[in-house]
Amino acid sequence: MKFKDWFLFSALALFTQSLMACSSNDNDPTFPKDKTYDMTGFARGADVSWLTEMENDGLSFYNAAGQKKDCLTLMRDLGVNAVRLRVWVNPTDGWCNKSDMLAKAYRANNLGMRIMVDFHYSDSWADPSQQTKPAAWANYTFDELKQAVADHTTEVLTAMKNMNITPEWVQVGNETGNGMLWDNNAAISGEASTSMANYAALNNAGYDAIKAIFPDTKVIVHLQEGNKKALYTWIFDGLKENGGKWDVIGMSLYPEADTWKTLTTDCITNMNYLIKRYNCDVCVCEVGMPVDDAAAGKEWLTEFMKEAKAIDGCLGIFYWEPECYGDWKNYGKGAFDTDGKPTAIMDAFANTNTNE
Repeated sequence: MKFKDWFLFSALALFTQSLMACSSNDNDPTFPKDKTYDMTGFARGADVSWLTEMENDGLSFYNAAGQKKDCLTLMRDLGVNAVRLRVWVNPTDGWCNKSDMLAKAYRANNLGMRIMVDFHYSDSWADPSQQTKPAAWANYTFDELKQAVADHTTEVLTAMKNMNITPEWVQVGNETGNGMLWDNNAAISGEASTSMANYAALNNAGYDAIKAIFPDTKVIVHLQEGNKKALYTWIFDGLKENGGKWDVIGMSLYPEADTWKTLTTDCITNMNYLIKRYNCDVCVCEVGMPVDDAAAGKEWLTEFMKEAKAIDGCLGIFYWEPECYGDWKNYGKGAFDTDGKPTAIMDAFANTNTNE
């Protein structure tokens, strides 16, 4: 299916949903009668933001028996109970824009999955190495930039609300270990090391917009390297001192097969420390490990989920793009094999199911 065709399909799905909204029964999740799913409590999540693009490129997904399956249905069968979906402002190829994100949210919501929305506030990747303003915002004043953050957040979340989809969590920025919306002009830069006050103000523009649409949704500020306490105390002390708002501290962790024990221990220690220091919950929004050693990946993720779940105040763990496989995007930290089947890494989701 080409992107144009997918966009038309997505638009049709959204229109159909709006017509069905008058009947609450039509919006109930679809659960097979012969299966029981635990969709509550600790989030056993997956960021599947690449899914529609992979489908457009002709990739398919299979269960262990080799039966072709819808990816999200397969994820649910494997124990995933939540998805994370990124949204970019105006990406050049259209993927991960508002409409594409909503199409995936619609599908996940119909399966009873909980949803995390990840605002990058960029036209492409925002991460520790780049927090590039959307092209349309490049020449904005600082006040205009704050308004743009609020308007973009409001636009996307209002569309979700109109589809009767309520995200359980929303991120203000992605891996903002040095703020977001960087600029060479210090007066309008949201780079934390340049102006923590600016970063806090931009963060609050997103936070307030989220709460105006979904008052009960938990707002996440998400940083990289969840094992590094100093990074987290610098950012969150800085936000606190400048009136910054958040409900949940989000983390990333990407260990290797020979480092996972140390990094996991450090991350668990950091979680406990942050929960007490800031009196808030934490959530691991991104994890991943090289798929070429799936046995080590399973051991690590099973142990990490077990320890995180035992922490009062840890909301869950989200694997980053586990459905990615083969040479697609040259990403080697998915959790499916070259035939599009789940590897042993995915066993950790079922192992952490509260019904197990």
